Amino acid sequence: MFIAGSYDVIVIGSGHAGCEAALAAARIGCNTLLATLNLDNIALMPCNPSVGGPAKGHLVRELDALGGEMGINSDKTSLQMRMLNVSKGPAVHALRAQADRKLYQAVMKETIENQPNLEAKQLMVDKLLVKDQAVYGIQVETGEIYYGKSVILATGTYLGGKIIIGELAYSGGPSGQRASEKLTDSLKEFGIRIMRFKTGTPARVDRRSLDFSKMHIQPGDEEVHNFSFMSDIETREQLPCWLTYTNEETHEIIRNNLHRAPMYTGIVEGVGPRYCPSIESKIVRFTDKQAHQLFIEPEGYNTHEMYVQGMSTSLPIDVQYEFLKTIPGMENVKIMRPGYAIDYDCIDSTQLKPSLEFKKLTGLFSAGQINGTSGYEEAAAQGLIAGINAARLVKGEEALILSRADGYIGVLIDDLVTKGTNEPYRIMTSRAEYRLILRQDNADLRLTEKGRQIGLVMDERYERFITKRDAISAALLTLRSMVITPTPETQEKMKEMGTAELRTGITLYDLLRRTEISYKMLQQHFEIPDLSPGVRQQVEISAKYDGYISKQLEQVQRASKLEEKLLPSTIDYTQLSGLAVEAQEKLNEIRPLSIGQASRISGVSPADIGMLMVYLEQWRRKGEGEK
Repeated sequence: MFIAGSYDVIVIGSGHAGCEAALAAARIGCNTLLATLNLDNIALMPCNPSVGGPAKGHLVRELDALGGEMGINSDKTSLQMRMLNVSKGPAVHALRAQADRKLYQAVMKETIENQPNLEAKQLMVDKLLVKDQAVYGIQVETGEIYYGKSVILATGTYLGGKIIIGELAYSGGPSGQRASEKLTDSLKEFGIRIMRFKTGTPARVDRRSLDFSKMHIQPGDEEVHNFSFMSDIETREQLPCWLTYTNEETHEIIRNNLHRAPMYTGIVEGVGPRYCPSIESKIVRFTDKQAHQLFIEPEGYNTHEMYVQGMSTSLPIDVQYEFLKTIPGMENVKIMRPGYAIDYDCIDSTQLKPSLEFKKLTGLFSAGQINGTSGYEEAAAQGLIAGINAARLVKGEEALILSRADGYIGVLIDDLVTKGTNEPYRIMTSRAEYRLILRQDNADLRLTEKGRQIGLVMDERYERFITKRDAISAALLTLRSMVITPTPETQEKMKEMGTAELRTGITLYDLLRRTEISYKMLQQHFEIPDLSPGVRQQVEISAKYDGYISKQLEQVQRASKLEEKLLPSTIDYTQLSGLAVEAQEKLNEIRPLSIGQASRISGVSPADIGMLMVYLEQWRRKGEGEK
């Protein structure tokens, strides 16, 4: 046995979860090892090379506010950026970037290699080392032992991976990589429950074989956007995407070949994603749809590969050619990489604490697709939290747990550990009950202070945050203190701004609440300070959505009372006779931290919560009586 090294934190896997976990642990001050199957595939984007979108963009902004890397890396390597849902309210505005796939990897790899306290090594991990229900290291296929005070599983879709194209199936990970074959057995040995999920990807096609004159151009926004609150990029060369559609001929070819589709022949074992289905699933499920939109997206500045978003498939290669050629602009298409499905092992996420540490194995954390999620952004967010909490465990500090009112990251993790998932989980704005206050534009105001407290927000970021926060407060104070009255001069200003005349005196803050009034309009007619775009945006949102935001904050305050009612960790719920049998089983399995968390468990009714409240009060009184 060769002891190859000893670390505070070991991260297994270098996808988006692994990168964020390793960087976070190292930046907090822990000696960290990043173990990856292939050093050339750090931060690989095996599916769509894009970052952000509805709810996902919120995750990236929150991750950035806490001191993570994905937002900064995306800004440096983006091919195109668009702000989505701009016709709707600010709660659902979402930034989406098309990334240069190889450049994203290269920049992230450089960041990792230059990070103090962090070593990246090419290793195949075969086994966890566990003693007395606590992890203490890993063993790799070449026999070395690496000791670690905490270990983070961030294996993505490589754990027991199986690639499937038509009738062909073989062991492997995404993009022709090796699969991890032995680690699953090690996890099962220590009592970890394993599930089997499936994901897929479309063909990559040669842009030189496409006729874009038959497609609709989708350019990036003229206004330059950035994910990171630290990015000052003002110009960006943007490449267009293209929109085209399937048609009845496409659908007929797919229907005629369903008997060769692995998902229907039984070759696919795993459960696939509901919200990103294969084209085969779309044709079967949505029989009334005559066309499905497809986005043809570039994979980089220096490649001819194009990604066919919306056409994930595992049909045989001859069928892929046949149906692709029916699509306008793709009549002469050449496939550079075929679409495929991948089956992989993942865990039942209800085995985790809200810190992402396993309940039954001290020091072992899990993040990313191994937890049953889909998407780079969901993986990165979990990786950041796992890295923070693995480091804090080593340092003997309390775990960072974000609530559902703190951010989409809190929603994501609470859903996973409280409700679990029986299919690949995708974050959506509809999953967040407090989405009006969890906007992408205010992620820094919500989370930067927390990032500072845990040691990830450095001085420059914190100074920017303080400057912005103070400017918002000062501007709001100015607007609330300036009262205007219905004088002839004021009424003339109202007319010039295209708004109704005043009937009585009001503050400029109340005037800004009118839909048609902007801060810039007020600035033209009243002596108020000039504001940066970010500060101005927060001031306008604060005024225009004041009533709605206040109501939501009241909801948060009411809900927080249930979150503050902590449940004793020693409860045996089977002994609480007033609970339904299903509730007893679920509560014993998930071990909620609070009444609030217990109320979100499927199978736990309001009546069960009432019983828990009674028990908790009796337990509290008994504890006071014994003092």
